[in-house]
Amino acid sequence: MTKPTRARMRSLLLLGALLAALPVLPALAADAPALDTGPGPQLRAGSLMLIPAPANVQRSEGKGITVAAGTSLHADGEAAQRVARQFADLLARSGGPRLALATGKAAAKAGGIRFQIIPTFRDSGEGYTLESTAQGVLVQAGNETGLFYGATTLAQLATGGSQGALPAVQIQDAPRFVWRGFMLDSARHFQSLDEIKRVLDAMAAHKLNTFHWHLTDDQGWRMEIKRYPKLTEVGSCRLPAGDGGIDPVTKQEYPYCGFYTQDQIREVIAYAAALHIQVIPEIDVPGHATAAIAAYPELGSISTPLKPISEWGVFPNLFNTEDSTVQFLENVLEEVIQLFPAKYVHVGGDEAVKDQWIASRQVQQRMRQLGIKDEMAMQSHIIKRLETFLEEHDRRLIGWDEILEGGLPPQATVMSWRGTEGGLAAASSGHDVVMSPVTHLYLDYLQTGSPNEPPGRPTQVNLAKLYAFEPVPAELAADKRGHVLGLQANMFTEHTRSYARLQHNLFPRLAAVAETGWSEPEHRDFRDFLARLPAQLQRYRAWGLAYAQTPFEVGVGHTDDRAANTVTVSLANPLGYEVRYSTDGTPVTAASPLYQQPLTQPLPATVQAAAFFQGQPLAAAPTVVSFTAQSLLSRHSEELRSCVGEKGLVLRLEDDGPREGTRTVFTVDIFQPCWRWPAAQLDGIGSVEVRAGRIPYYFQLAHDEPARKFEKAKGRNGEMLIRRGDCTGKVVAQVPLPASTDADGFVTLRAALPKGVSGTDDLCINFTGDTRPAMWVLDEVTLQK
Repeated sequence: MTKPTRARMRSLLLLGALLAALPVLPALAADAPALDTGPGPQLRAGSLMLIPAPANVQRSEGKGITVAAGTSLHADGEAAQRVARQFADLLARSGGPRLALATGKAAAKAGGIRFQIIPTFRDSGEGYTLESTAQGVLVQAGNETGLFYGATTLAQLATGGSQGALPAVQIQDAPRFVWRGFMLDSARHFQSLDEIKRVLDAMAAHKLNTFHWHLTDDQGWRMEIKRYPKLTEVGSCRLPAGDGGIDPVTKQEYPYCGFYTQDQIREVIAYAAALHIQVIPEIDVPGHATAAIAAYPELGSISTPLKPISEWGVFPNLFNTEDSTVQFLENVLEEVIQLFPAKYVHVGGDEAVKDQWIASRQVQQRMRQLGIKDEMAMQSHIIKRLETFLEEHDRRLIGWDEILEGGLPPQATVMSWRGTEGGLAAASSGHDVVMSPVTHLYLDYLQTGSPNEPPGRPTQVNLAKLYAFEPVPAELAADKRGHVLGLQANMFTEHTRSYARLQHNLFPRLAAVAETGWSEPEHRDFRDFLARLPAQLQRYRAWGLAYAQTPFEVGVGHTDDRAANTVTVSLANPLGYEVRYSTDGTPVTAASPLYQQPLTQPLPATVQAAAFFQGQPLAAAPTVVSFTAQSLLSRHSEELRSCVGEKGLVLRLEDDGPREGTRTVFTVDIFQPCWRWPAAQLDGIGSVEVRAGRIPYYFQLAHDEPARKFEKAKGRNGEMLIRRGDCTGKVVAQVPLPASTDADGFVTLRAALPKGVSGTDDLCINFTGDTRPAMWVLDEVTLQK
């Protein structure tokens, strides 16, 4: 819908108290993060302000040098000099001074920094040592990669609020896992080359070493393939849903396009290699194939023409099973291999719904010819052929854990996303695995219950949950644990249409991923991590990184007493940092009152609050919430629950327009357009007013289709139904729905309640009828006296 932006004061209400699908903030929730059981962030004895935490730290008496503009910087040999220059750059970008690398072989001055590669170093992998004394700093490693990580540690020691003052310390450090990864989906939303490089910079600064690049999907093919130019000519463009696909000036269709040329991909690979990051390409097979089939219809399993579209979910479109199609995939992989030097190539294998294969005479005949018993075995046959091809080209196949189901190719590596069970099974049978469970490591899930979170999946992967993840299952036999290569966080981008939103989703959560992948379990402590995190935030700010503010905001919950004309306000920070507040209009500072118990205030009331650590505010701005007698009669969609609870599928969806800029966000259950206001105070209420709108219904959910329950409409356009108590019970009020909305994209509906309605009870608002390809969304509901 197209409409002007509507300014309004939005209360930061705790969604857990109001929306069952969203977990609430720890201090007010039964499901508070298990690791955050103490009084709050607390630095462990001997800890340094480093993320990830090093393997071994030995403090010494006295102090180290202070890194300043005049500090000398030396490196022995060409490789060490490269690292020294990278250190100088990272130090300056992180808020430290700009150092110049000294030339020649002269010994470093007292108080200087030296980088050395030692061929006989005890660790030839990614390990390093760092010694800081009053005489200077010495960083050593067995190779350039280890030295680079030592340089990264030193840059952290000299920034993040330390003012360059180094401790006297000896660090011996090496990572726990060889695979410390991050996956970025560039297929659903496209990132520029500069944005990719900035992500790689941040990965390297966190000692992450694997960039999994998701380049093909139903919504777009993003990699140039010389042999098949239509993959990008046709497959790299789609029309956004609704007003987002219309040019606001010409009113013509305005497609969303983008792909990376092979030269650009080489540029990214080279940039990553300089940061000691391997780039793993993903070409999805046999599902997530709509864009490829749209470009070359002969690859598909149906005769219906396809095109990439701006819909999300699980598409039914699969590559067919013919030899010619497998040859096409091998030809694509041949160009992939020529570009990407990494050992691994990811072939997807996930969410390949087999309905088209089951219905296809051609596929069924092919299966009979090959003696293949079912469709999963057919998928396994294709995956095994691709594995053989990759092995012949000195590469290894990796795929999502569905590749287990039809029989695993001998040398395949499994990326376990549907939990850790697939990884456990694969490792137990001798296959390498990367743990990447949706429950803990998907960064497209929201990280708090704040209404300031971007659109996405309201189920939370908060910082505590992510940090608590253990990649090696306890059930895995000791002799098989080496098959767990490490972990990977995934960022699918259905709802991430801007780089600012991408940064919000990634940070600070990638810091927790980095520590889980690098540090041994005995060196991981969530309270200690939270005490080190503010220093990392300071570095983020120096980098210009737009990290999420929501974990550092103050969440506000309330209960109101209409008869007494008061509101009782509860405050909490999601991470357990101390909260200070004011109720008299004065700015919140470190000297403001410390929140300890709920505040009861007469109406109207305004509460300001902020989270602090060591006297410094953590969010860019304080939370400011105002309550009036009138505002307490209204709820926005994010403050309501789904009528069917966990049986539904609740999403935070944004409007379809404007094409660029800010859009309104709605919380909606796409299985059933029904919202519940729990414990609504109905005394003196005569009617319910609902501000509702319509947005495109852009979901494909394959076998989840039967879960959608649209209540049958009685009238031509359906009805808005009001129920009290049971959301499936008696209708107490209803109004017919219009055929279209007003010019601003909304419509205001008023339903009179029966006389005598009183008391406190749940109030359910339901929209009847299957209105696809559009859907009703509720913006705001208000009780009218």
